[in-house]
Amino acid sequence: MTKRLDSNLFDFPVEKIKSGFYSDIYFLRTQEILNQANHHPRITVQIFQRDYAILCGMDEAIALIKRCAFHPENIKIKALHDGDKIAPWETVMTIEGDLADFAHLETVYLGIIARQTKVATNTRRTVDAAQGKPVLFFPSRFDHYAVQESDGYAAKIGGMSGISTPANAVCWNIEAAGTIPHSLIAACGGDTLKATKLFDKYMAPEINRVALVDFNNDCVNTSLAVARELGDKLYGVRLDTSDKMVDASLLGQMGHFKPTGVNEQLVRNVREALDKEGFTKVKIMVSGGFNPERIYHFEENNVPVDVYAVGSSIFATNVDFTADIVLVDGKPCAKAGRKFSPNPRLEDVK
Repeated sequence: MTKRLDSNLFDFPVEKIKSGFYSDIYFLRTQEILNQANHHPRITVQIFQRDYAILCGMDEAIALIKRCAFHPENIKIKALHDGDKIAPWETVMTIEGDLADFAHLETVYLGIIARQTKVATNTRRTVDAAQGKPVLFFPSRFDHYAVQESDGYAAKIGGMSGISTPANAVCWNIEAAGTIPHSLIAACGGDTLKATKLFDKYMAPEINRVALVDFNNDCVNTSLAVARELGDKLYGVRLDTSDKMVDASLLGQMGHFKPTGVNEQLVRNVREALDKEGFTKVKIMVSGGFNPERIYHFEENNVPVDVYAVGSSIFATNVDFTADIVLVDGKPCAKAGRKFSPNPRLEDVK
């Protein structure tokens, strides 16, 4: 049996959640009516979604129910595991108990599962497209900081190779990864070589030296300059050319491909230039608008990329979950079009 995360690992604002602060108001009114009417049938809630996906958020949703429901000892949960592949309409969790004890949690647990499944699914699609090459999880700047810990966990479930913030890294037991940023280069007056030398001087030797080489829109010459300076200490160069810009190395090659951004020919130009001067071990990392389709296209065309870094595409598509009451006191009772759908893959939650 797959081990679940300890419920005490999650930092819930328990009293706020139990008060209904994060709940849709109609669930709170339902709860109030049931309690005032002293009407307490035993119901079964069934949770599902409508696409193929990588499930995530189960352990946090279970922890939420255990810690934020009323009388959780009277609630029975069956659930799949984080990382399970799921099919459209497949039941991923059932919750059995007095609705008045957990009605206030539906908004919250559906949000947890939807968010983490979205991140895990989109990261897995990205990782699969890269066909075994490392993919770094760099989307935290595109969303609220409060989701970074759970997003980092979902990225791990999805198969990412590394993450960019300490919050992302909480469940990984690794250090966050990153390159020399545009901001340091700008602070050095636009001198990428100076910024790289400062990074090399002041950062611990175990931190990879990855130079960002598009600041002056001349990736080939900038890559060569930092490679000549750092030699074997240079781990890699990152290409992040804007999709509105054409790199200087492409000006004499245009005519048969889209020349803007980080394109195939730009990567080949950088690889060829580095190899020609003997810097064959310097890796090429690419970023800037990469998604599964674009990565797959690069891999099919054998573009010499070593590492992909992805950002906003991780949040591009949603995975929406629904919770329905399907049994009341053990008897079928669901809205039209829905029914109790037992799933033999579900496991009892202790």
